[in-house]
Amino acid sequence: MHKRFLVATIITTPTDSLQPHYQKKRFSTFNSDLNRFADWLHENACLDVCMESTGKYWVPVFNILEMRGIRVVIANPKWVKAVKGNKDDTKDSKWIGDLFRIGLVKSSFIPDKNIRILREFTRYRYKLMSMRSSEKNRFQNAFTVCNVALDSVVSDMFGKSATAITDYLASNEPFDAKHCVSLLQRSLKKKADAVLESIEGYSITDEQKLRIGIIREHLDHIVGLIDKVDVCINTLVSGYESQINLLCTIPGVRRDTAITIVSEIGVDMSQFGSSKRLCCWAGLTPGNNESAGKKKSVRISRAGVYLKPALVEVAHAAVKDKANPYYTLKYERIAKRRGKKRAIIAIARMILTAIYEMFSTGEVWNPLDLYKVDMPEHLKEKQLAKAVKQAIRFLEAQGLKVS
Repeated sequence: MHKRFLVATIITTPTDSLQPHYQKKRFSTFNSDLNRFADWLHENACLDVCMESTGKYWVPVFNILEMRGIRVVIANPKWVKAVKGNKDDTKDSKWIGDLFRIGLVKSSFIPDKNIRILREFTRYRYKLMSMRSSEKNRFQNAFTVCNVALDSVVSDMFGKSATAITDYLASNEPFDAKHCVSLLQRSLKKKADAVLESIEGYSITDEQKLRIGIIREHLDHIVGLIDKVDVCINTLVSGYESQINLLCTIPGVRRDTAITIVSEIGVDMSQFGSSKRLCCWAGLTPGNNESAGKKKSVRISRAGVYLKPALVEVAHAAVKDKANPYYTLKYERIAKRRGKKRAIIAIARMILTAIYEMFSTGEVWNPLDLYKVDMPEHLKEKQLAKAVKQAIRFLEAQGLKVS
């Protein structure tokens, strides 16, 4: 798979022979040629296709084949990589086909089109949020290099008081201490002397004022774009409100985080098969690098570039939730043995496992061992009754009579 062309190989096994037959053909990545590629597959009764995920170049091909009713498996390149020194496009195509034919290719998770479109917006919003943070830091540093230490006094450089003062300093008006104090809100009036001391002796040239204005204008533009993206996202998630409300029952999960989780994993958990596979796909399971009886590394993988940060953010909020100490107690127990960073990853995996079960069963967040935690009495009784009921059901399934 390349930007301008692709090389395809159809493998068939004749009824009177065990030796496979290979048909190879090259197509461009224009839509007309991709439709001709789909026609060629249908002519040869080939409805199962495997291709490696090379950047975004596989997406146009996938879109055409999906519309034409062909089942497509997207393979991670590291699982279908040919032997170095003996590879070209034709050999790569044949090698991928041989691996797929005998069932050695793991399929990547590709959600349905509605989820893919939602994912495009949520990931773009993530990028805009990162750009907003960068511009905020740039704006703050622009005053720091001009000997303005206002950020050491105020907690938020973009609050009402700080914004009024920075706008005043970046203007062409002469500095007046009394006017500067009058710009402060009531909550900062008691820090007026510290504010003036942090500004005293500042020096901002006309060129620096111009740069500060450009940064502020760009920041306001980014904020406006985020608002537009939020409107689009709210329209796209109208069909997933029940799943989003379900996720919001988990401690630490907000609506925007719930939308990000839905956009990354979808709502159909049958595509993963088990919670372990989902956690592995998200990069929340320990690695396994062992040789000669020695474990070289158990680091988590780099997968889940967008999902993993969202779950870690949820985990940090969950362990600080005083109203529901379930994850707090689990975090403290793990942190004593394994450290804080590993404990947060463990909590993130617990949350993702809970999400898998909730989407599979449709139940709200309600862990089986919740009664073991210091919770209100009515919740303890409810969870204990549920655990006893499951234990009785298990014993009856083993042929024992329980009175």
